[in-house]
Amino acid sequence: MVGGWHDASDYLQYATTSANASWHLLAACRDFPGVFSDQRQANGLEGKNRLPDVLDEAKWGLDWLLKMHPKDDWMFNQVGDDRDHKGMRIPKEDTNYYGRGMERPVYFCTGLPQQRGKFLNNTTGVASTAGKFASALALGSVLFSGQDDKYAARLQTSAVTAFQMGLDKPGVCQTVSVVSPYIYAEDNWTDDMELAAVSCRKYRGTEAGMVDLAYSYALTEPVTPWLGKDTARHYQWYPFINAGHYELARLLKDKRKDSVIGFYKEGIERVWEKAKHNAFYRAIPFIWCSNNLTVSFAIQCYWYRQLSGDSTYLELEQACFDWIFGCNPWGKSMVYGLPAWGDTPADPHSAFTHLKNYPVDGALVDGPVYGSIYSNLIGIHLSHEDKYRTFQSDLAVYHDDYGDYSTNEPTMDGTASLIYLLAAQQSQARPQVPTRAKPRPGAFTFSHGAMIRGDSTKKDIALVFTGDEFGEGLPSISRVLSRQQTPASFFFTGRFYRNPSFQAYITQLHRDGHYLGPHSNDHLLYNDWNQRDSLLVTHELFASDLRQNLQAMKALGIDSGHYFIPPYEWWNDTVAAWSKAAGYELFCFTSGIRTNADYTYPGMKNYRSSNWIMQSLKDLDNHSPAGLNGSVILVHAGVDQRRLDKFYDRLDELIGYLRSRGYRFVRIDELLDLGK
Repeated sequence: MVGGWHDASDYLQYATTSANASWHLLAACRDFPGVFSDQRQANGLEGKNRLPDVLDEAKWGLDWLLKMHPKDDWMFNQVGDDRDHKGMRIPKEDTNYYGRGMERPVYFCTGLPQQRGKFLNNTTGVASTAGKFASALALGSVLFSGQDDKYAARLQTSAVTAFQMGLDKPGVCQTVSVVSPYIYAEDNWTDDMELAAVSCRKYRGTEAGMVDLAYSYALTEPVTPWLGKDTARHYQWYPFINAGHYELARLLKDKRKDSVIGFYKEGIERVWEKAKHNAFYRAIPFIWCSNNLTVSFAIQCYWYRQLSGDSTYLELEQACFDWIFGCNPWGKSMVYGLPAWGDTPADPHSAFTHLKNYPVDGALVDGPVYGSIYSNLIGIHLSHEDKYRTFQSDLAVYHDDYGDYSTNEPTMDGTASLIYLLAAQQSQARPQVPTRAKPRPGAFTFSHGAMIRGDSTKKDIALVFTGDEFGEGLPSISRVLSRQQTPASFFFTGRFYRNPSFQAYITQLHRDGHYLGPHSNDHLLYNDWNQRDSLLVTHELFASDLRQNLQAMKALGIDSGHYFIPPYEWWNDTVAAWSKAAGYELFCFTSGIRTNADYTYPGMKNYRSSNWIMQSLKDLDNHSPAGLNGSVILVHAGVDQRRLDKFYDRLDELIGYLRSRGYRFVRIDELLDLGK
């Protein structure tokens, strides 16, 4: 079957690991869009294709999953089996190991036990596989929506049918082995269905009902069973983290949220009770793929910290990360090629490196195992002297030797989990809003008590989008910002935040790390157009209207921040003072920039075409002494349908031009920070 990933260094393909890997890649792209770039085409060759490379990779997995679920009630769990394990070769030199030419067996998800050599596996249902399918496909549908709507719709349909298969046949679906006793002996499935229920909540039944169903699954396995244990069977509690808890807790707004967060804490505590007694803060069992467990546990600590705000276990979280990158008894990074200057695996159990010296940079190897496991594995042999012999023990061993498939084989699913963890680390390490010294006189520009320009000595720019009744441009704007890895700021009215048609996009913008703020509740005109000092609202009306705007944001779980752009972008000193008293800095777009004219349409006296707007901005950049340094560029998130040339459709061009001129895009809170 063309497509998909091989499990490790053989040519077996498993639906469970592929779906889990796809989900982690997609989640990393969703949660940390700013850390990924577009350097490669979908086939891996040099060149851009306007998709983050991590999304290209995830799609490779999604395409294969669609093939493994070809009909509503058909699903396959595995391609090939351990008869493949007869020798190393690269894919184009594959060999007939199955007695049927180049064909490979494909194992159907029947929900019943299947052959395992002389024995049967312990399959009891389909849900463990179907749940993973549904979760990955549903998340893929969200990320490809607006980029490839036809593909997103196909993913959504398949997610729903996969979820139904899990409902119809609850239980675990284990893998098949023919000549050896090693399988993925998965024993849990409700964690997979919990994540699937959350992921498919908008596609099946009522959203509230699906959330309730997810919570009922969460109660059946509140703590992933391996946490705090000294051992487990191979992949017995897979995946090694309950991602459903994280997705569910982010949605819940009642007391159940605290319960789900508490499930994470209980699991962490079970590990911490043992880990705090040794120098490495180590209490991850040294079973096969111990590094996968370590990465998953570090992610659980991170998710708990994000959900709860509790940093009690930060040292434990960091210790797991440090273990992977060399703070362990062998002083060895467990990631091929990372760090570039470090002691990393040089001889992994991989055909690519062993036969062709092809690098597999970034690949996570299995990691140390108990000495008792290593000594009893079939077919283990070392090809050269063990340079870590002094550091081996009866407790655990690790060998940088291609002959040791138990500790030094790169795994596809472990590497995908590591990508999520590294993205989280990089996101945390990015510079926060800088605390500047007092700016030079004249570096910042004010008008009638509001800031209208940041530091004009720096080539920073803030893209600001506002919206009240129109928001049809959000899908396009969100897509371009994600693809271009560009931070922006959005200021919407209360009625905009409350509009169900816009809320999914608002939530995605928030997840993507953009700044969201208030723009009044009812888009009031504060002061007369011709007599600026003449107020049209009272202080009480201003304050009440602003409170309603903030309440609408709070209902969506969005912090309103500290900046406020006035409706109609029109204000006076009194309004600026009212805003400051309410705890908000008033700001507006930079004088001379006319992108705000994108709301006009033919027939209006002040109509400006998108060509005129773009050229006006370029002229200002070329002829103003400070160019566009420190500028606030305002674009509307939607406009009257009578305007056919939408300026937001030129966003790709706008970003490309400004970057080519050396400008850096920042959020409004960074641009206007005065170092207070």
